[in-house]
Parts: sequence; structure tokens; C-alpha cells
Amino acid sequence: MIDEQKKFFIIDGIGGVPLGRELHEAFSDQGILAVYLDALRQRSRPFYGVRSGFHKARNKLRDKAAFHHLPRLQLKELEEEIRGEKPTHILVIGFLYKHYDPVAVKRLAQEVGAKFLIYDTDSCNLYSRQREFVFFLKNELPLYDVVFSFSKVTTRFFRDTLGLNARHLPFGAKVMPERIETPKLEVLFVGSADLRRIFLLEHIREWLVVRGARWRRNYPLMSAALRLRVDDRPVWGEELLSLLQDSHIVLNITRSDFYGAETGVNLRIFEALAAGCFLLTDYCEEIAEIFKPGEQIEVFHSATELREKVEYYLANPRECERIARLGHAEFLAAHCWSARVRQILAQTASLQASTA
Repeated sequence: MIDEQKKFFIIDGIGGVPLGRELHEAFSDQGILAVYLDALRQRSRPFYGVRSGFHKARNKLRDKAAFHHLPRLQLKELEEEIRGEKPTHILVIGFLYKHYDPVAVKRLAQEVGAKFLIYDTDSCNLYSRQREFVFFLKNELPLYDVVFSFSKVTTRFFRDTLGLNARHLPFGAKVMPERIETPKLEVLFVGSADLRRIFLLEHIREWLVVRGARWRRNYPLMSAALRLRVDDRPVWGEELLSLLQDSHIVLNITRSDFYGAETGVNLRIFEALAAGCFLLTDYCEEIAEIFKPGEQIEVFHSATELREKVEYYLANPRECERIARLGHAEFLAAHCWSARVRQILAQTASLQASTA
């Protein structure tokens, strides 16, 4: 049954990953009207490269220290779609500033009477790019009626330091077909290269299969044995599911910037549990609040403990299977995208009640 009282217009700013498309499907599965727009697939404004260069050069003359960016897309086509759809909510996935002028989209939301929401999935990736991070914090985030964030750390920062209406919304995943065959791979790591990951993976390299981007450029930092374990290509969709389900242990190592901020409940954690896999991840308080270590997932605190637990669980496959079953059951009960949609609906309902 479709709830015709609500309509979500989803603007996906990070369409290179399937998160926004899966969330759109989950809205429909919950009987909520939803429209999806992938910002990465929209036509750039004419002569964007030249205009962007001129924009940056002109603004750097005024303020050399600031971050300057000309949005890639014009607003006209988006205006026509939103005015035609008349959504009750506009939900941005990731960010707007690289694609559209956030102030203009905010005005458009006000014009059609829509609540303006963002699901912050990406701010931790800006920690090392301070000027861009500050730009996002000052020029985009304050425009939203609600800021949902995947991280408890950033949620507290947005709420307590910046005074924003921020709510914690962990990642989720699609419900996936159950694993049928016995896994053949020992330990799988999927993700891009960084120094912390390289140093940890060196301790278990004899059991590893590694997939992801930016590994080849880091070869000078890696042993010859680890290089042999690496396939330097990103992986998504059915190929990712196949790899996950063909692995005795799915390893998650938080990116350095996330780890430094004491956060780290990333998308891979939910994808692994959705696939029915045994998950071994580095410890942070956030993950221990969501899942039970030793029962639904397993964690490590150091390189030594990582090696010890890999050795133990490879030697004890029944224990792996027990934890994987309990983790999968917990995922189905509380962490699929449909559960996240219900959280969004509950939070926006309370927002509407408070502003009525």
C-alpha cells in the first residue's frame, strides 16, 4: 500500500556506490513514494571545465585560504523535476555542493513546502582536506532541517559543537541471498589502500585476498608477498556478494581518518553481515553498541590480536559459522535498509509534529 501523504525526492551525491539506489528501493518497499536522481549522471553545465577554473582563480584572489568550488550542474532541470513531483521531503545522500548550489536547492525545498534532509555518509572522508571540510560544515550542513549521520562521533559534533539538528543513522544493506556453498577463500579484505591497512595486513598476508583501489600506487610500502595477494580493482554488486560469501573470514579495517576520530561502523560491516559472513573488524565503541563482539561479530584491538584471531577462527570453522548466523539474524532484525527507512520516517514525523 502506497502512503500518498509522503513523497521523498532523493538526490544522490555519491552515485558511484549503490547506497542511494538501495535506499530508494527500501522506501518503495515500505510503501513510500520516492523519486531518485543520480547527480553524477546529470549533464554538466556548458564549458564547465573552463568556467570552474575561472571561478576558482577569481575567488582565490579574494581569499586564498578558502575552499572554492563551482557546482557542476545547473538548477533548471532539477527545478522542473521537483516542481513537477511536489515532494514532501528532499533527501540528499552525501552532499550537494559539488553538484548543485545548496542554497538554491534549499530555496526550492521551501518553495514546494518540502522538508530538507541530508544523510551524511561522507564527511569523515573530508577530515584530511580541512578547507573543503570547513566549507561543507559552514555552507551546506546548516541549511538542512535534519542531518542524519552514519557516525555517532560526527552526530555529536554536528549537534553539540555546531548546534545542528543531527540524528544518528547507521549504514544498512540490502537483504541478500543466503550462502549455499562452502567458502574457499581464507581471509578477504575489500577496500582502498592506506598506510594503517597496509601495516595491519602485512601481519596476516599468508591467508589474504585483497580487492580495492589505489593499492598499486602503494606498492613501495608493501612487501612482495603482500603485493601478490592484491587485485587492484574496485568491486561492487554481484561480484562483491560472491567474494564475500566465498570467504571464511571477511576482514574490515577502518580507514585511518575514521579510526583517528574513534568512529568506524562503515558500509562493509553491514554488507558482510547481510551476506551471512563471519566478520572480523577493528574495535570501536560505536560497533560494540550496535553488535555484540564475540557473539554476532568478532573484533581485534591490535595487529597481534588480529593475527591470533585469524589463526583461531580458521582453525575453528564451526565457531565462525555460529557467529555468522547470529550476526546475520541481527542484521535481518534491525539493520537492513528498510529498518533505516523506518527510522527516517519516525524522525521526520517527530520533526513535523514539533513544527506543526
